[in-house]
Amino acid sequence: MVIRKHYYVDGRVQGVGFRYRAYYVAQNYGLTGYAINLDDGRVELEVQGEQALVDSFLDKVEEGHFIRIDSFEARSMPVNPDDNQFYID
Repeated sequence: MVIRKHYYVDGRVQGVGFRYRAYYVAQNYGLTGYAINLDDGRVELEVQGEQALVDSFLDKVEEGHFIRIDSFEARSMPVNPDDNQFYID
């Protein structure tokens, strides 16, 4: 089943390649969405794809060197049928 989740991620997530790692994982998992740095030091993400892959996405991203997720907020979003890529902004 395809799902979409919105995340705010806090921790050591800026200046350590978090968004690029997210892009890499999304490409390998066939996920769509985006990753954006926020002014308050968090990263905002939306991720869409098969539920099992979306559910394991953040764990896989955190495997990147120097990345540390201290906390995150997640909520379900409506699936966007027009979304066809993962991008970094």
